[in-house]
Amino acid sequence: MRFTRFVIGLATSMALTANAANVEEYINQLPAGTNLALMVQKVGSQTPAIDYHSQQMALPASTQKVITALAALLQLGPDYRFTTSLESRGSQENGVLNGDLILRFGGDPTFKRQDVRNLVAALKKTGIQEIKGNVLIDTSVFTSHDKAPGWPWNDMTQCFSAPPSAAIVDRNCFSISLYSAPKPGDMAFIRIASYYPVTMFSQVKTLPKGSPEAQYCELDVVPGDLNRFTLTGCLTQRADPLPLAFAIQDGAGYAGAILKSELKTAGISYSGTLLRQTQPNPQATVIASKQSPPLHDLLKIMLKKSDNMIADTVFRTIGREYFGVPGTWRAGADAVRQILRQKAGVDLGNSIVVDGSGLSRHNLISPATMMQVLQYIAQNDAQLNYISMLPLAGYDGSLQYRAGLHEAGVNGKVSAKTGSLQGVYNLAGFITTASGQKMAFIQYLSGYAVEPANQRNRRIPLVRFESRLYKDIYQNN
Repeated sequence: MRFTRFVIGLATSMALTANAANVEEYINQLPAGTNLALMVQKVGSQTPAIDYHSQQMALPASTQKVITALAALLQLGPDYRFTTSLESRGSQENGVLNGDLILRFGGDPTFKRQDVRNLVAALKKTGIQEIKGNVLIDTSVFTSHDKAPGWPWNDMTQCFSAPPSAAIVDRNCFSISLYSAPKPGDMAFIRIASYYPVTMFSQVKTLPKGSPEAQYCELDVVPGDLNRFTLTGCLTQRADPLPLAFAIQDGAGYAGAILKSELKTAGISYSGTLLRQTQPNPQATVIASKQSPPLHDLLKIMLKKSDNMIADTVFRTIGREYFGVPGTWRAGADAVRQILRQKAGVDLGNSIVVDGSGLSRHNLISPATMMQVLQYIAQNDAQLNYISMLPLAGYDGSLQYRAGLHEAGVNGKVSAKTGSLQGVYNLAGFITTASGQKMAFIQYLSGYAVEPANQRNRRIPLVRFESRLYKDIYQNN
């Protein structure tokens, strides 16, 4: 697959389309103190239509996934698949495996418990009933921390921030139901399905309805070793259970417990120990394997739904495949930078790339740099088939209900990636104007804050800002 190279000239001055309102007018719609960095440019042009602080570094949030997806297509290719395999090392006779059983994980973000069951069923079909050796959970494709630098600590137990380890089963997320106690002051109790190999303790006090303590008493989950969790805080008495979901912190331990359970259900015993294997080892005899859907399908889900786990397993895999070493955050960052420069002519310069999802508060990039990425995508989309993976305003993904774009009358005209963190509202993508021009744009909004009394309506200024901005871009270009 060959792509043309495109390097956009860096914008040095502010240029507005003849009929576009002054950018300051858009900013006046936003809460006081909001920071804006904005760039709009016709695809194929080197002169911006709107350039407002385009050199200003900003948190990309989930627009980081635009970069991750491009680097993945260029390095791994659209047909790349993650593979998970069940392997044996040793001889087999009379229903006995004289050696180790290995479940080798490859970072597949779509792998499920049913897939473990299917692999064990394939083992059973070979006639093995006993393993005289260890059962190994191989996670050697990745190494170092499963959490990236700069991830907020209070997101760690949330399922959208589940650590993207090599061993992933059912997205490394589990759910519980929390029931208030019949008597105020007693501990609320937890129900959790038996098929989740986790232990959950309740130290949650039940409060009477109307308790003044309820306003400032919050639930918190404290993770421990061996996927043990303690839920603390308070819960006001309620008729229905409170559904909650939490992220597994130890992917290898979770996967090992599931494999152990499935072996027992299948009537297969082992005499050794359940261990994790972190150092790379040669592939043994493959009994059965499971492949993920092709990369292009995964990237479409990643971009449409802003899927963090796919983004970060892909990011670590890029580093592993590019450098031939176990995947780390640093290898992924260095690989993305080199791939974009060598294969797309895109220089990330002094941008800071930490992860693939944009969850990290350490990431920094300017609109001018992101514009290089968008211009390359647009000019090579016939080969990349990229833009169709982005959310389409008014139709799907994270832009299906974007009120500002709806009010601007651009539903079906904007394909873009959203990016949201506390105080951050970003967009990066493409708009087809009323005259048929395709424009690339980057909106980086940060420092967005409203008074506590206005929290319920906090998006109203954002909607007003985006509706005016994108209506003008659509009509006047």
